[in-house]
Amino acid sequence: MARRPVAIVAAIVLLVEAVGIVLINGILATFVHRQDMSLADLDPAAMVTGTWVMGGVFGLFLAACGVVLLITGLRDRAPGRFGRILLISCAIVHGVLGALTVGLVGWDAFAFMMVVLGLIVLTLVAYGRRERGPVEDAPAAKNGAAPTNGAAPA
Repeated sequence: MARRPVAIVAAIVLLVEAVGIVLINGILATFVHRQDMSLADLDPAAMVTGTWVMGGVFGLFLAACGVVLLITGLRDRAPGRFGRILLISCAIVHGVLGALTVGLVGWDAFAFMMVVLGLIVLTLVAYGRRERGPVEDAPAAKNGAAPTNGAAPA
């Protein structure tokens, strides 16, 4: 199955996207700093700091998602509970941002966001829970007795 390459490609895309987000926020912070304008009496230095912090936090979030996907692809094992929660939240963020980018940026950005969303969801589905065999009543099955299935003896 092609789940390993999908997870690795998704990891690379998210790591590149993390770097891109930090760069975009750095450019925005530079513009705000050079304009030296306030927005509703907000300190320009606070806006610059907030832009850098937002870019850094979002970049770290995307990088963490990329690392989880990279480890998943390299080990060929499903991510743990925390990793799945991180990837599900990343998929939700990409879905919401994809919907917003249609009007703000255009269809190309929307297509990119949906491709990333698809890679994340495909990885999550491909590494879904494995089928388990029938559960046996350990003491009853080993002793040769019929399982009681929780029913009280008559």
